[in-house]
Parts: sequence; C-alpha cells; structure tokens
Amino acid sequence: MSKKWILILGLLWSYMGYSQSKQALSYYLPEITYDPKIPTPEAFLGYQIGEWHISHDQQLAYMRKLAELSPRFKLTEYARTYEGRPLVYIAITSERNHQNLPDLKARHLQVSNPAEADKADLKNTPAVIYQGFSIHGNEPSGGNAAPLVAYYLAAGQSPELDKLLNEVIIIFDPCFNPDGFHRFSTWANQHRNRHLTGDPQDREYSEAWPGGRFNHYWFDLNRDWLSGAHPESRGRAKIFHEWKPNILTDHHEMGTNSSFFFMPGVPTRVNPITPKQNQELTAKIGQYHVKNLDEIGSLYYSQEGYDDFYYGKGSTFPDAHGCIGILFEQASSRGHLQESANGLLTFAFTIRNQVRTALSTQKAAVELKQELLEHQKSFFQSAMQEARNDSRMGYVFGDPYDQARLDRLVEIIRRQEIEVYALGSKVTVDGKTFEPNNSFVVPLEQKQYRLIRGIFETPTTFEDSIFYDISSWALPMAFNIPYAALAKKGVDGKVLGAKVDGPKPVRAAAAIPTQSNYAYMLGWEDYQAPRALQFLQSKGLRTKVGMSAITLQGKKYDPGTVMIPVQNQSATPQQIHQWVTEIVKELNVSIDAVGTGFTTDGIDLGSNNFLTLRQPKVMLVVGEGVGANTAGEVWHLLDTRFDMVISKVEADDIVRSNLSRYNVIVLGDGSFQTINAGGVAKLKEWVSAGGTIIGIQRAVNWLKGQGIGFATMKEYKNADASTGRRPYGEIADDLGSQEIPGTIFEAELDLSHPLIFGYKRSKMPVFRDGEVFMEKSKNPYASPLVYTANPLLGGYLNRKYTDIVKNTAGIVVSGSGAGRVIYMADNPNFRAHWYGTNRLFLNALFFGNLISGAGLESERRE
Repeated sequence: MSKKWILILGLLWSYMGYSQSKQALSYYLPEITYDPKIPTPEAFLGYQIGEWHISHDQQLAYMRKLAELSPRFKLTEYARTYEGRPLVYIAITSERNHQNLPDLKARHLQVSNPAEADKADLKNTPAVIYQGFSIHGNEPSGGNAAPLVAYYLAAGQSPELDKLLNEVIIIFDPCFNPDGFHRFSTWANQHRNRHLTGDPQDREYSEAWPGGRFNHYWFDLNRDWLSGAHPESRGRAKIFHEWKPNILTDHHEMGTNSSFFFMPGVPTRVNPITPKQNQELTAKIGQYHVKNLDEIGSLYYSQEGYDDFYYGKGSTFPDAHGCIGILFEQASSRGHLQESANGLLTFAFTIRNQVRTALSTQKAAVELKQELLEHQKSFFQSAMQEARNDSRMGYVFGDPYDQARLDRLVEIIRRQEIEVYALGSKVTVDGKTFEPNNSFVVPLEQKQYRLIRGIFETPTTFEDSIFYDISSWALPMAFNIPYAALAKKGVDGKVLGAKVDGPKPVRAAAAIPTQSNYAYMLGWEDYQAPRALQFLQSKGLRTKVGMSAITLQGKKYDPGTVMIPVQNQSATPQQIHQWVTEIVKELNVSIDAVGTGFTTDGIDLGSNNFLTLRQPKVMLVVGEGVGANTAGEVWHLLDTRFDMVISKVEADDIVRSNLSRYNVIVLGDGSFQTINAGGVAKLKEWVSAGGTIIGIQRAVNWLKGQGIGFATMKEYKNADASTGRRPYGEIADDLGSQEIPGTIFEAELDLSHPLIFGYKRSKMPVFRDGEVFMEKSKNPYASPLVYTANPLLGGYLNRKYTDIVKNTAGIVVSGSGAGRVIYMADNPNFRAHWYGTNRLFLNALFFGNLISGAGLESERRE
C-alpha cells in the first residue's frame, strides 16, 4: 500500500473517531472534587463543551445558573450591546469575602491611590484579576472555555482553590462581544457535519462576510478600550476603573497553523511610557503558563509577533493603569476540526489551552500577589513623582467653533478617570491662543499621568519600526482641536478654572430662536449641524446652502451656512418653528431666525449662490471584497450619530439593484472584485445621471481602474533599494517596517471648497493607515485637501515615504456627466473617534453634487 493511501486512511480513521467522541471533563479541568449541586456545563447544556459552539444566550443562561447556585458568585449586568444582548461580569471570591466585599474593594482601591497607598495593608489586601473572553466573536475558544473555568470556580473543592478564593477577587467577563460571538456560533453550528471534516475548504471554515469578528456595526472592539465608541467598551472601561485589577487577560485566536502565544511580546515594541517592571512581571506570570502548557504537551511561543504599544488595545490598555495586560492567542479551528501544520486541530484542544492558561493566571495571581500589589502601588506613586519632575504643568486644548466636538473629547478623557478643568484665564502657547469659555486643561500632576501622556504625546521616533497596531493616536488631533503643553514656569496661578465633575462639561442651553416668517440660518461649524439638517430635511423642508460668506443682521455667516426659507414650504411657519425649536433643544445647536434676505456684506439670501440641497439617500456597498471596518464605520456614523436612513447593498447585487432610489453611493476600503462588468456599467450610467460616488482608500484604485472618476496616482520609487545582501531571517521585519502603521499627517485645506465647509483653520491633522497616494489635480480647484511639504505630525513613517507623501492630494474631485466622483485617499471615519475628519465625509454626502463642473479633475491629455 502506498504512503499516500496510508495517509488518507489515517485521516479517515481520525475523522471517524472525532465524529463520535467527546471529551471528558477531566480533559479540561483538574481532577478534584466538585460540588454535585452545581451542574457541569454538559449537564446544563445537554452536550459537552467542544462538541458544539456555545451560543451567547446559552452561555449567559449557564452563568446566571451558577450565580444562582454558588455563594462564590455575584453576577452584574454592566451594559447592553446594540442588539440588546446583556454584557455581564461575575465577581468571584470566597463566600466570606463576599460578605465583606465593599470593604475589601475599598482596601484594594487604596493601593492605586498615591496619597493613601502607604497606609494600605498589602498582606490583607486582595489581588484582583479581570478575565475576559472572545472580544472577537469568531475567536470562540475563549468564550467556550469560560463556562468550564466558571464551573471550576463555582464547584471546585481543593486547598489550592480555597486559597485562590480567599486571596483574590476575580472579575469574570465571559464574553466581551456577545453580538459577534452569537453570529459566529450560529455559522459554525449550522455547517457542522455529524462526521467532522478537517478540510479547510469546507464551508464551515469560511464564514460569510462580514464574519463574527466584529460587533453589530462591524467594529473591532479590541481597538476601542481607550476611545469607547461603543456600549460594550464603555461598560467594560467603567468596570475596569471600578475594580482596578492587577492582571487583565484577553483570550484570542490566530491562524490555524500557529500554536499558542502568551505575553510578553517583542521587547523592543513596548510603549516607552510603560515602566519596565510591567514586562518583568508579565514574564514571571508567563512561567506559570509554561508549566500548565508543558503538562499537556501544547506547543507555544512568547516574545515575538505581538506588542504592547497601542494603549487602546485590550492587552495594552491595562499597562497604562498599573495592571498587567496579558494577551493569549490560540491557533484557531474556526469550527470543530481542521487540518493544520501541527496535526488535526480540534475545537476541544483549542478550548483546553484557554482553560489551562486561565487557571495558570489564577495561580500566578495568588503566588505573586504581593509583587502585583507592590507594582500597582509604585506605578501610581512613581507616576506622581514623574509628574512633579516634569517641566510641563499640563495640556490645554480648546475650540471656539464647535462645542459638541470639544465636549465629546472631554467626555472620552473623563471616562478614564482623568481630571479635567475649565481654562481659568486666557493663555497663548506656541502661537495658539486659548480662551476660558471654550478651553480646558488637563494637569499632569495626577495619578493618570502616564495615560495622559499616551493620549496627548505624538512621538515620531521609535526604538522599533514595526507596530502590531497604530503608531499614533493623539486624541486632540483626532478631534481636530488645537492643543499645547503648558510649561510650569510662568503659568498663571489662575489657569485652572472650575473642575469638570461630571462625564462632560455642563453647558448653557442654546437660545430658542423667535418665530420667523422669512428664514432660519444654521451655521455649519457645529458637529451636530448635519444632524440638524437631516432632521429638517426629513420633515420635507426645502433647504439651501450659501456658497460664500455673508453678513446678515450684524452677524457673519461663513460658506456652508444652511438657510431654511419659511415661505413656499409644505409646512406652515408655525410648524417650521416648532421643528426648529425641537432640534435646537435636542442637539443644543444654534439656529438663528432672520427677518430679511438683504445682507450688509456678501450675497443676499435670494442669490443663485444659495444652492438648493437635496436630502442624501445613501447606499453603502457591502459584502465580499469590501473592508468590513470601513463600511461599518460609515454605517455607524450615519445610523447612530446623524439619524440617517442608509441602505446596505451587496457588491454582487449592484447589477440587479434599482440605483435610482439613491443619490449617493459609498464605497469604503476594499477590492470590490464581486462587482461584475454589468455592475460597473450600471454605476457609470448612474453617475452620469447625477449621482455622487464617494470612494475611500483602496476604493479609489478600483474606481479609477474601472473608469469611474479620475485621479493621477503617485507611485514611489524605492531609492533605498539595495543590491546588497540582507539576512534571510530579517524578511518579516524588513517588510513590516515598510508599512504605514497608522500615522498622523498634516493637511492644508481650501476653506472655500464645499467639501471643506465648516472648517475654520486652513490646516488639520489627518489619519493615514494605507498606501493610496494621489498627485495634486491638474485642475487647480479639484484638490481641496493636500498634505503639506512636511506632513508628519505623529507616528512612524518609513523614510521611503518621506518624499511621496508630501504635497500629495488627500481628496480629488472628478465627475462624469451630471455626477460627481469623490476620491478620499484616507479614511475620514477611522474607528469612530476621528471626529475631526468626519465633516469631510458628511460634506461629501450633503454638498458633493453641488461642486461646480469647472472644479472637476479630468483625465490628463499629454
């Protein structure tokens, strides 16, 4: 018999065995005594963990049952997902500790209070560990391990477990991402064979777009710990700060052909703000994982591949809070069984590794308790000392034009338990002037000193040139809000005004305009202005936008001001006033009533340069070949912030769709390979008839390639290319260092262009994490946003891009027939916290079709 047939028969025999067998509880958990009154997962579910993918509702029901039966458990719901699923955590400790939990919690929190930490009795203070599972829904081994670990903690009877429960409080979060987790379990279970197949081509292992990784709006929740754009993250951050854990574990999955990873990651890729003791303790804890994985013969690795740099990521966010963040990455079966480079990978095997490292973390928490508490204590005390030695007093930031955007930034900062004060007196720093009524100060001398640095600083040089995530995330830049460091020397003692005690500043209500029989004026500077316009348009009101500045009744209105005429509307003046009043109260946005159309400067209200607006009817292209993140960011922005109806149409359905229902089509980042020739022809016809297409990032390349719009792409020539030799072992690092990992650049704006309406400053920060480069348009009016000659503001940039980035166009406007095609080289809606560039996208929706034909780029003729 040939070796080939022996291999095939062996695989068949293995599959037959896997199709019938299930693992005993002892495969996963220590063989100790368990309380018979507590049901095992198998007894509760009717199947053993690993046989099927547990759904979120089943997992939640089991956690509720354990909390009902075990005096060691106290379950708390802390948030709801967009789809209404509860997010819960269980405080797990001994019954005796539960009876004294408020006092133990206060004792633990004392350790992280620099002013009180020296009084803390560390010997009698519990350590706290936060164990969280499956923030990516299609990385299910963590969420399926959670019921097993929970059962062990609820029912286990052993001296080791008693010691754990007496000395440690476990904050147990069984599922970080219920919506994605449930979505994936449905896919995996509905495609499961009775006789399992490990064939990676089977449909079970190729879930449909967008997959279960993301939350409802297709966001990666693991990148949302700092900015908190979503309810899951906001609730989780609140629990984190409420308990101040010493260790946080984050259970993930990676490629099928990998093994198992645990922190620490690459030593040179740690955020330099993080104290070295953090990584030393991470390595110590790692030895407990080594022991547990060695016992069962599991392969693993550490100190490569992953990093601890971006403070908005789940395993690094804790590092900025005196906590040890630990990432676990398990090779994924993505279903129930897959062939892999390490043999047949069963779902049960992936779950067992997660269980084992969850238990090793608990053991480490007990045996390293004193060191963990000492680290937390010294972390905040040393932070205060570093702040006292810092030449900077703090950071001032403010914006006189946009209250909503400024307040949102304050809210994000306050959510991280950072003190914020209103600016008490006018200051000028680095040529920027900040006024007390629209500026704030974040003092550095507070316990969150290190996180404040992470939020405000913008380094451009690094020890390493490879980043697992983004390399810069300065929040004031993301919000396009001017800011500056305040030096201690020479600072006015009155610079700190009133402290912001709540989650965001308390603002006076906007004035309700008197009823007008002529018109209302809505300025476009406020972040909420598009939402106000959308509301008024949804009522059927005719609206217009001014294309140039005017002065009316003693007030100046910039280009982009929206006018709502009162006469010749389908509603009465009384009804219009009621709607205007309603939206002013809801959004606290300013709308003025005017009684004349005659201006003292600029065009009158009846001018042809007040153009009639159409209500955007938006189609978002989704499906295979489309970047789910970018598409989800558009969906989330319009659906949750601006109350706009949006239709999501599969790329391969375009050829069969009635496009006349829409006047704007958005293509986010992607390859769009499923749009066939008929779909392309249909898009061209639709654009020529007057539609507006917005293409973001790689959609620019696809649109240009199909002849939909035009821009000249800028190619880089690698002047550093060498004909010399390089070590073979450096391939991965060399390639990784050539990426743009998420970097902030400076752009120059044409403030008169419709796509720039509402902006007040001619320069702004823009986020880039892609390699789409466009030449400035030949038409001098068609590039409203261009990178400056020295654009790098924050983050890493490989030197090969130094010349190619500068003076390139971030936006190019072209068209076909009566339509407009707007190319955006960068993503203006990145991760739902780049508020500063959202307006570029919104302007394209509302004003894109109004761009003059004389301002369009056309194909160059040499």
